[in-house]
Formats: sequence, structure tokens, C-alpha cells
Amino acid sequence: MEFSFSLDEVVGMVGGGEVRGRFGGRVTGIAGLPEAGEGDLSFLGNPKYKGGVAGSGASVILLPEGFAGEPGEGRAFILVKSPSLALARFCGRLERELWRKPAAGRHASAVVAEGADVAADAVVGPLCVVEAGAVIGAGAWLEAQVFVGRNARIGAGTRLGPRAAVLAECVVGERVTLHAGVVIGSDGFGYEFSGGRHEKVPQVGNVEVGDDVEIGANTAVDRARFGRTVIGEGTKIDNLVQIGHNVVIGKHCILCGQVGVAGSTVIGDYAVLGGQTGVAGHLKIGAGAKFGAKTGVAADVEAGAAMWGSPALAYNAEQRLVVLRRRLPELFARVGEIERRLGAPEKASA
Repeated sequence: MEFSFSLDEVVGMVGGGEVRGRFGGRVTGIAGLPEAGEGDLSFLGNPKYKGGVAGSGASVILLPEGFAGEPGEGRAFILVKSPSLALARFCGRLERELWRKPAAGRHASAVVAEGADVAADAVVGPLCVVEAGAVIGAGAWLEAQVFVGRNARIGAGTRLGPRAAVLAECVVGERVTLHAGVVIGSDGFGYEFSGGRHEKVPQVGNVEVGDDVEIGANTAVDRARFGRTVIGEGTKIDNLVQIGHNVVIGKHCILCGQVGVAGSTVIGDYAVLGGQTGVAGHLKIGAGAKFGAKTGVAADVEAGAAMWGSPALAYNAEQRLVVLRRRLPELFARVGEIERRLGAPEKASA
């Protein structure tokens, strides 16, 4: 990718900050502190890398407020409240510059059913399909091969990545991002065993995705058996996540990669689920609860709890058990030696 910004432009893009030193050239790259060279923008996101600032070849470095030190000749420091957030804002502006939204309109290869309501300023990309009764809001952007089913609704300013699918009757709010391959409204996984076979339970509800949600590539959110599956406002979901039917996820939650949530579970606002966390069905997870990676959740969890392990335990308790498990070989050897000295039968010792 190619770009070029002056120091003053970078300061504006990151939202301002105290500037130390002066770099008169152009910022043309982004790199970590050790790899950065002339023309690169870098940042100090973790205090443990503070020692790398002085030796970095970066021309401009984003640093936390109160950082002690001065840049070398021809270099500049920008002191901000959060260097990581400042860099994110820079990259957001860069993204808009590099990958600009196409002009409004429908690609010649798109298929839009009669009776679909597509805003005049929306973008409907190549090979998209929009079925009858669907509503595409103002400024929405459907990238290549997007499918929008019957009576589905896509809010204003929402972006659907390549091959994303929003199936019949589902609702996606405003300023939502669905990355490539996301499926909203796939059938919930429901069967009744009868007569020696699994008989499918029809899934006739829908999915409602709130405003400002982002959902990562190849994630599936299943439609409700009846009623709604809900993703709350501002929630961010990583790639390869499975959300079961009738799940309700609150506002501003974080679900990391490969999380699975079984049907009819309710997750409160601001919960955080680490990668590969599995949550059983029909549970209640309190607001602000946090789960470490690979946690297995099989019971209700109180608001604000910090959990880890499988089955889930209080985070501190599981940390202690991790330490103790590492000492098990030593413990067995010591017990064996004690038994030997006490003359315990060999079978018992083994």
C-alpha cells in the first residue's frame, strides 16, 4: 500500500497531541519499533518495549503522555493519551483513503427483485442478490456476491463484505460491518429424536443485529426457533464464531475467535469471551463477566465474574490449579518415596 502524509497531517489524523521534535519529510509506512526506518510511523503500545524507543529508526513515534525523552534530529514524537488508539485512528483514516467506497448504484450483474427497496445512494456490488421485500438503507454497501433474503432489512451505513448473507426476515442495524462469509439467519440446530431418527425442528424466528456491531469472517448467527436471536448494540464478534438460536447477547460485548454459544443463553452487556470459550445452552451470563481462552461454561455466571478453565472456575482459583498441576509429577514421586520408606505394598505405591 502506498501513502504519504506530512507530520502535521499525521497529528490531525490521530486526533492531536503534544509534538516534540520535527520531521520535515513524509510518512510513507507503518512499522514496529525494531523494524521501523526512515519515513515510518511507529508507536509504543506496551510499556515493556519502552527501551526500544531510543534505538528505533522510525521518523515519527506515537508515545504516551508524560513520556520522558526527546527525539533525535530529524525525528518527532507525538504524545497522546493512548498510542494504540491513536494508531487505530490513523489506520482508520488510511483505510478510507486506500479503499474508497464505490459510487452509488447497482452493478450490472446484480439481481435486485421487484419490490425490494434499495436506497438511491446505496452500493450493490457485482453478483449480489437482493430478494423481494428486502430494504437496503441509505449509504449501505453490499460488496461482491452478497445475498439479502426476503423481507430482510439492512440499516443505513452498513457494510456487507464479499459473500456475506443476511437471510429471510433478519434485521441488521445501522453502521454494522459484516466481514466476508458471515451468515446471519442460518437455521438453528434443532432436532427431536423420534422413531429411530432425528426429525428437524423448523426454525421460524429471525436474527436482529443492533447498531455499530462488527462481525468477523465466516461467523454464523442462527435464527431463532421462534422469536429472536439478538446481537446487542456495539458488540464485536471475531472470526469463526457460532451463535446458536435464541441467544441474546447484550451491548458492547467482545467474543473472540472460535467462541461457541449454545441456544437460548443470555449474555449480559460488556461481557468478554476469550478465544475458543464454549458456553452451554439456557444459561445466564451476567453483565461484565470475563472468560479466559478455552473456558468451558456449563452453569450460570454472576455479573462481573472472572472465569477460566474447563469446567469454568474463578480465574484466580484456576491459576493456582495450573501451578499445582505442573507439580504433580514431583508430588507423585515424593509420595512414592514416602510409601517406600514406610514399607507400603508395591501395588499401592504404583
